[in-house]
Amino acid sequence: MPSEYPRVPVETLYSFMRDVFIGCGVPVDDAATCADVLITSDRRGIESHGIGRLKLYFDRIRKGIQQPTTNFEIIRETPTTAVVDGHHGMGQVIGVRSMELAIAKAQKFGMGSVAVRNSTHFGIAGYYPLMAIKAGMIGMAFTNARPSIAPTFGVQPMLGTNPIAFGAPTDEDCPFLFDGATSITQRGKFEVLARKGQPARPGWAINDRGETITDAEQVLQGFARDAAALLPLGGAGEDLAGYKGYDLATIVEILSASLQQGKFLWDLSGIAPDGKTQPNYLGHFFMAIQIEAFCPLADFKHSTGEIIRQLRASRKAPGQNRIFTAGEKEYYSEIETAKTGIAIVPNLQKDILEMQQALHLDQYKFPF
Repeated sequence: MPSEYPRVPVETLYSFMRDVFIGCGVPVDDAATCADVLITSDRRGIESHGIGRLKLYFDRIRKGIQQPTTNFEIIRETPTTAVVDGHHGMGQVIGVRSMELAIAKAQKFGMGSVAVRNSTHFGIAGYYPLMAIKAGMIGMAFTNARPSIAPTFGVQPMLGTNPIAFGAPTDEDCPFLFDGATSITQRGKFEVLARKGQPARPGWAINDRGETITDAEQVLQGFARDAAALLPLGGAGEDLAGYKGYDLATIVEILSASLQQGKFLWDLSGIAPDGKTQPNYLGHFFMAIQIEAFCPLADFKHSTGEIIRQLRASRKAPGQNRIFTAGEKEYYSEIETAKTGIAIVPNLQKDILEMQQALHLDQYKFPF
């Protein structure tokens, strides 16, 4: 990110986001949870899901699309599983409590799985496997989302970006953490590009005639009008196996809707049949695996560490200096942002100042 953008210290940004949530009616402890999920995204260099998404929650709470107070209801439960209704509360709170529940079950019985319905956007999916990693476990998280991906040979946005997140501890400070959309790039990337006034790459998105489009704002506006769609991993058609991304997104949709009997596909658009806004009815699925039920944790960490070290040490392509493994770049970003703070682009500065003024958070003095 260009050095001319002003930077805000991590702690200041975290405190501001927490206070915005509190100002919107979110209970103090829940506000801290929501802010922690968002600041983790910024710290890890994921611009699309941190402070850049705060205005989304601010607007949705004010419009009544999601509830600031979270009613976390367990509606079905076994020793190793649970089904949760989030009642359109704060997605981050629902996500954290669900993963805590999965971890607790895994600690007692070896595995724990929690399916969620009627939730809202829960931030970066990778936050939740990190919780399991800290508990010495393997963690997984899945979520469906607003329609944006077209199925292979289609042009209509039907599936969400439907990320898959998987994390495992290693014998290094950096765990293995994969967190990726099942589209070529996530919806949030287009939000970032639109804020910066930059185009998307050809082949990421198409219009309703199947033609590639690169105007980020056009893509974002086109989702709700059936006029634009993201392409699944692999791209259009079958030549580069785009059907694999399409099928992976469908797997996530099943895990995030069928087990919990939640809504799916176009019912997640946030638009009612009469054209008015409505809740997004999102679903999630969380899993925690107790490693000690299979082998000693230290042995697992060593084996996993050896896997990623051997991958990094393999022969490099011409002109390439090194090979990375999942979560490594984000780990280094956390170290860097702790020193430098978070860069804030001009359009995001406007959103921050608007929320600050609306909630009278005059104690914050931003460098813009």
